[in-house]
Amino acid sequence: MIRFVYGDELDRFPYLKRTMFQDRAAQFKARLDWDVTVNDAGEEIDEYDAINPLYVIWEGPDGRHCGSMRGLPTVGRTMTAEHFRHLTDGVHIQSPLIWEVTRFCLAPGAGPNVAAGLMLAGCELGLRFGLDQCLGVFDARMTRIYGRIGFSPDVIGADGDDRNSISVGVWTFTDEARRTISARSGIPLALAEKWFDDAFSAQAPIEAVA
Repeated sequence: MIRFVYGDELDRFPYLKRTMFQDRAAQFKARLDWDVTVNDAGEEIDEYDAINPLYVIWEGPDGRHCGSMRGLPTVGRTMTAEHFRHLTDGVHIQSPLIWEVTRFCLAPGAGPNVAAGLMLAGCELGLRFGLDQCLGVFDARMTRIYGRIGFSPDVIGADGDDRNSISVGVWTFTDEARRTISARSGIPLALAEKWFDDAFSAQAPIEAVA
């Protein structure tokens, strides 16, 4: 299932929180060798996790993290503006109708539909929040994943060779995109709607697994 969880609510889900940050360390530090910081608990946590982002998290049946990404409004601080503006020709992309999405992470052994579920949930969130687009920084390996899911970005800047490139792209939220992701993944649109409604229309149950 998908949970939408703001940063100041993560402590309600201790096992989910811990395994998300540990999986981020496994992906971004151990596997991709990015210049990120890992704490003594083996968790990758950065400065943007401290400013109350909205996390989209696929939670497994046992309460463990299977995949996630985080969103921040571009009217505030963003990774793109502060660390990757050279990829946008120095332009600070800022709009109340555009959010930044970063730290797209898949847990080791994540199921085949986890990435699609995250993208479908992100599209559902964007449409229901009245957003036009999301902005994101991604590495070359993600291009194939986005294409398979059917929700590819318009690339506005890139750096590095093809295999090791880092790009900035924008995704446009449309009902057509939402339906395409659903059709390709087999995840019903009604389920994506339920994920959103459960998170924002009622109080989600408190996590018991520690």
